[in-house]
Amino acid sequence: MRTSVLVVGGGLAGTSAALFLAWRGVDVVLVEKHPGSSPHPRAVGFTARTGEMLRAVGLEAELPASRMAKGFGIRRVRVASLVGERFEETFWTPPSEVSATEYSPSTGVGVAQDRMEPLLRDKARELGADIRMSTRMLEFAQDDDGVTALVQGDGEPYEIRADYLVAADGHRSPVREQLGITRSGRGYMHTSRSVLFRAPLEEYLKDGIGQFIVDGVGFLTTYGDGRWVLMLDDREYTEPELREKIVQAIGRDDLEIEIITTGRWTISAAVADRFSQGRVFLAGDAAHTLPPSRGGFGANVGIEDAHNLAWKLAAVLGGESRPSLLDTYDAERRPVALLCHQQIFARNDGHNRDGELEDGPLIDNNAMHYGVLYRSAAVLGAGQDLPPAQLPEQWNGQPGTRAPHAWIEPGKSTLDLFQRGWVLVADHPQWEEATADLAVRYERVEQLELFGLSAKGASLIRPDGYIAWRSADLPDDPRAALEAAFSSASAGTR
Repeated sequence: MRTSVLVVGGGLAGTSAALFLAWRGVDVVLVEKHPGSSPHPRAVGFTARTGEMLRAVGLEAELPASRMAKGFGIRRVRVASLVGERFEETFWTPPSEVSATEYSPSTGVGVAQDRMEPLLRDKARELGADIRMSTRMLEFAQDDDGVTALVQGDGEPYEIRADYLVAADGHRSPVREQLGITRSGRGYMHTSRSVLFRAPLEEYLKDGIGQFIVDGVGFLTTYGDGRWVLMLDDREYTEPELREKIVQAIGRDDLEIEIITTGRWTISAAVADRFSQGRVFLAGDAAHTLPPSRGGFGANVGIEDAHNLAWKLAAVLGGESRPSLLDTYDAERRPVALLCHQQIFARNDGHNRDGELEDGPLIDNNAMHYGVLYRSAAVLGAGQDLPPAQLPEQWNGQPGTRAPHAWIEPGKSTLDLFQRGWVLVADHPQWEEATADLAVRYERVEQLELFGLSAKGASLIRPDGYIAWRSADLPDDPRAALEAAFSSASAGTR
C-alpha cells in the first residue's frame, strides 16, 4: 500500500504526529505493536503549551475536566508518610515571582497518559489517519524517493511504501538503532519498581501538593483520578509486601486499597546525536529520553516534536516548500531536547541518588514552556548571542519564539489566528497590500507592542505559531521585504 507518512509507534509522540499530520490533510498511516495503551498510566499532567496545540486541532474542548488545580503536581515534599509529618519541599524550579502576565489561552491538562492516548487516537482517526494497532514493523529500507516498510498485523506481512517515516518507537527505538544514530547524555540512572493502586486519598491533596518522597519507602504520587503510584527499590515484591509498602507510605491501614498493576522502570537520560537521517525522523523518546521526575519535559517535548515536524512535512508534501525545510527539524528541536536535559540535572528531585547536580542557571518553567528559541534557516534574525529560553515578555516578539498570546475578543486569542498556514500580523494597509498573491494571510492585530512592533511594523508567523521574521517598522518596499523573508523561511534556506 502507499501513504505519504508512515508513523511507527502509537505512544503520545507518534499518535500526536498522526493527529497533526491528518489535521493538515496529509495521508498518514500509524502502526503500533500493542493492542492499546499501557495499563500503567506513566505520564500525567500536560502543559498549557500542549493544551494550545490540542486547542488548534479542536481537541482541547473535548478533554475531560481536570481535577488538578493550577500548578498541581509540580510541588513535591518529603514526608514521614502521606498522613504524617511533612518536612522540606523541593521544586523543579525556584518558585516564580507572582506575575500578572497571562501566557496562554489554555491551561494544563491533568489527564493520565492511558486516557490521553485514546483521545488522541480517536481524534486522529476522525481527521482521516489510518491507525493500525497490534501491527508491528518488521523491517524497513529507504532510498532517494521514499521508505519501504514490512509490517505485520494478525495476518501475513505486507509492505507499506511511504514518502517519509516518523520513528516514535520509544527509548530503545529499533529504527534509531538500525540507522546507527548514537546518543549522548547522563545515560543510565536507576531502576525502580512501581505499584499502581486505587485508594480514597483525595483529602490529602487539598493543599496542592501531589508528589511525596516518603522516608524509608519510596516516591508516591497521584494521577488525579483516584489512582496512585508508589515507586520502590528494584526487587521482586509479593502482593502482601506491596500492600505493606502502600500502607506504610499512606500512614494508615483502615482504607480499601485496590492494586491495579505493577511495573519495572529503567530511568535514563539521553539525546540522539541527530534527529533525522534521509527520509526518517526521530520523535519523542526515540529522539530524547528525558526523565519526568525533574520538570515533566518528556511527554510534552515529544508532542511538540510532532507538532514541529508535521507542518514541515505537510508543506513539503504539498509542494509549498522545498525538502530543505525538513533540515530545520533537527536544527530546532535537538537544541530544545539538550536544554531540557541540562535543566533536568540542574534541578533537585529530592532523592539525591543520580549523581551531582549540573552547574548552570535554572530557567523559569514558563520560559521553558512558552519561551524556547529556535535558530534555523526557517527563522530570520535569531542570532547566536541570544539565550536559549526566556519569558515571552522578555522576548517581546523575537523571531524564533512562539508568537505571544493576547485576547483579541472574548474567547479568541492571537494564537487562534495561527497554525493554518503563514500569517502576517500587522495593522497597516501597505502590509495588507504586500500579501497579495503570496501564500500569506493578513491578520490585523492591534496589540503590536507584544510583537515588538511599531504601529507600522509586521511579523511573519509560521504555520506552527512561531515567529519567522519581523520588520519593526515599515520598510521602503514592504512587498519586497515580505517576499524575500517568506521565500527564505518557507524553504528553510538562507
